[in-house]
Amino acid sequence: MGPGPCPGDRRPLLACSFVLVVVLGQMNFTGDQVLRVLAKNEQQLSLLRDLEDLEPQKVDFWRGPARPSLPVDMRVPSSELRDVKAYLESHGLAYSIMIKDIQVLLDEEREAMTKSRRLERSTSSFSYSSYHTLEEIYSWIDNFVTENSGIVSKIQIGHSFENRSILVLKFSTGGSQRQAIWIDTGIHSREWITHATGIWTANKIVSEYGRDHILTSILNTMDIFMEIVTNPDGFAFTHSMNRLWRKNKSNRPGVSCMGVDLNRNWRSGFGGNGSNDNPCSETYRGPYPHSEPEVAAIVDFITAHRNIKALISIHSYSQMLMYPYGHLLEPVSNQEELNNLAKEAVQALYEVHGIKYVYGSVSTTLYVASGITVDWAYDSGIKYSFSFELRDTGRYGFLLPASQIVPTAQETWLAMRTLMEHTLNHPY
Repeated sequence: MGPGPCPGDRRPLLACSFVLVVVLGQMNFTGDQVLRVLAKNEQQLSLLRDLEDLEPQKVDFWRGPARPSLPVDMRVPSSELRDVKAYLESHGLAYSIMIKDIQVLLDEEREAMTKSRRLERSTSSFSYSSYHTLEEIYSWIDNFVTENSGIVSKIQIGHSFENRSILVLKFSTGGSQRQAIWIDTGIHSREWITHATGIWTANKIVSEYGRDHILTSILNTMDIFMEIVTNPDGFAFTHSMNRLWRKNKSNRPGVSCMGVDLNRNWRSGFGGNGSNDNPCSETYRGPYPHSEPEVAAIVDFITAHRNIKALISIHSYSQMLMYPYGHLLEPVSNQEELNNLAKEAVQALYEVHGIKYVYGSVSTTLYVASGITVDWAYDSGIKYSFSFELRDTGRYGFLLPASQIVPTAQETWLAMRTLMEHTLNHPY
């Protein structure tokens, strides 16, 4: 996405935005706004969906059109604001401004990171209440593994499209091929709160083992695998050029737009509703299932392991806890068990800071989405497959202030621990 089309050029927006970025450095979003629209019916939702298909793209959906009861959030470049607002008004679509100027939040975020980096360097410490770059996270992983080698190790499960290492932390108290839990964060690169939550959680697991009896009993029986940066190329790109980049960075000959939505690239329901065959779309599914190395690496690892019993995939934002299916409206066979477990986890989360989450299947709670991680996991025999959408509900969206990292991680941990404890106590 970008601030507007190149003057006198009909090439897709992403292509010309990329040229501008190379020259100017970080993309500037001055004057861009996030609008919230509440559609009254399916007809109004259809009018909003029509905005997604425009070439070049005029809006970037942060929360796409799903159902009349759910708000639609979209970033509108400053150059398109007048046209988009006129379109909404002419069709009777009421909107409010959630973020008046995105660049203001980006500047605050960057300033906070600079301050934190300065403090970390002067004290030779790592701040769990700050956002970090890919290099900083990978450096932290190395130090973290070295300092906690008795319980944590690092596994490289593959390489990204741009040949970056794809790393997984393994928490284990011994034994081989034990039953295990898989956790991934950051499959969508702009969802920075997820990486930060993953880092905090990794540290929590190490510090609470031997103290927290629930975690201790889990780790005495099961291993935990955690992939903190599931989309390393996209994440690096959010720091170097486009903070709001969602997809990976793959490109193919003859295709002018870059990247695949890694959470539409899985085999289950691939190519169905809620994914897109347009490479310029934010939900582009890719040419075929598991075409992307970042997805294929996870598929190969989990398939080879053969004993993963729970999968937790962490996204933002919307404050939801969901289970399969995304590509079907029909309930899964253990729907009642998953729903009761989600209810229990959401209650545990609420008791930490009073944050309310909704829960249910992906297709009935959020929207129909095909080719997603949790559907593939469930269809691969992982009975306990869940997806989080972390804070918030739209005030900041993907630009959640760093001051909310620790509270978000604290509450998410209690929900995750609930899911893991149930998995431990219900072997299959």
